[in-house]
Amino acid sequence: MKSAIKKFCRQTAILIGCASLFIADMLSIKAADKPNILVILADDLGWGDLSCYGAKDLRSPNLDQLADDGMKFANFFANCPVCSPTRASLMTGRYPDIAGVPGVIRTRPEDSWGYLDTSLKTLPDILKTVGYHTAIVGKWHLGLESPNTPNERGFDYFHGFRGDMMDDYYNHRRHGINYMYRNQTEIDPKGHATDLFTQWSCDYLRDRKKAKQPFFLYLAYNAPHTPIQPPEEWVAKVKAREKGITEKRARLVALIEHMDDGIGKVLKTLDETGQSKNTLVIFSSDNGGQISVGANNGPYRDGKQSVYDGGLRVAGIARWPGHIKAGSLSAHNTATMDIYPTLAELTGVKIDHPIDGLSFLPTLLGKPQKQTHGELYFCRREGNLSYQGLTIEALIRGDWKILHNSPFKPFELYNIKDDPFEKQNLAQANKAIFNSMSVAIRKHIQNGGRVPWQPPVK
Repeated sequence: MKSAIKKFCRQTAILIGCASLFIADMLSIKAADKPNILVILADDLGWGDLSCYGAKDLRSPNLDQLADDGMKFANFFANCPVCSPTRASLMTGRYPDIAGVPGVIRTRPEDSWGYLDTSLKTLPDILKTVGYHTAIVGKWHLGLESPNTPNERGFDYFHGFRGDMMDDYYNHRRHGINYMYRNQTEIDPKGHATDLFTQWSCDYLRDRKKAKQPFFLYLAYNAPHTPIQPPEEWVAKVKAREKGITEKRARLVALIEHMDDGIGKVLKTLDETGQSKNTLVIFSSDNGGQISVGANNGPYRDGKQSVYDGGLRVAGIARWPGHIKAGSLSAHNTATMDIYPTLAELTGVKIDHPIDGLSFLPTLLGKPQKQTHGELYFCRREGNLSYQGLTIEALIRGDWKILHNSPFKPFELYNIKDDPFEKQNLAQANKAIFNSMSVAIRKHIQNGGRVPWQPPVK
């Protein structure tokens, strides 16, 4: 009797093992059918600082070609006019303050204004559930230490910079601290950060060439954030071509063109490895350009740090051969946080937790887009003398935008359909709309106020 039971158990175990292998194999097949995903994020790139967005003194052939081969967005908004909050929205699909990151995360605790909520499921977290290998190359800026390092927040592979800005593109330090890591190991590579991030991305793509599972690569450049430190040979090329350009503008143009060249190398690697046809590429920036260093935000008012449109409107480009119509242009209102649900819908992830983003996959595929944002909310918390730890906000509802660009000045109201460049403040002339939108923006502020944005006390 005992031997019969043992025989039965052995046979059952074999059947279970075979079934498990079959299920794993089926999951592998399904995963292999999913597209690869490459999200490229520039740092402080002005809306008008690509030639495909109107720049006359700048050449960005690789991003121009990406737009020609895919879709360009006319109304793509960063979730915040500064770095960390927009990146938090990309990673979580939530408004920055709801993600715990209303402001910039920095080295010094007294000047750090965010802490990524550890309970939230990140974009790499959800993509891993449907078979993706997840990687980030470049700037993280959502946590300098455990538990908010990239490998602890869903990424299988990290090769880049944990911190905010680099004080030098060649020595990669911030406040004298080295934030360069390969996974959890500190590294000290030589070379310009843009070149390093380009090379590491190309290396990753070649490494994934023969892998059965699809990949999600998030390539986050530091460029063209300050310091404006392009390789000198790129500055010389710009000056030789653009007669009469100022030194300030020439250096920024060179830094952007150098980044565009790097992006071209990454896209070429996709071609060389045969991955292009089955890779969705999305490009954008974390906020508008910094005017004081010569950025061009097109016709839009102001720039980085501001909740006028120059600080919020950014380039948006997507390419997926055979799926996104080449040379298409979308006027759909889209925000950084919308990338999260778009990629979830694309890959078959069932989102069972609250998010604020809305999928724009129908728009990408050339289908009618029924679901749009009734409201788009923006916030930023900062601690210097201009802000004193307080916030600035903006809210877009239809043709109207209410904003508060300084904690110490009144709210303003603009009709952005009639006045897209925010020249005429209508707060006094349209009291009913102003009061209604004031109530709405206060509700958003209250919602964000429920989420801690400082690390727990140890």
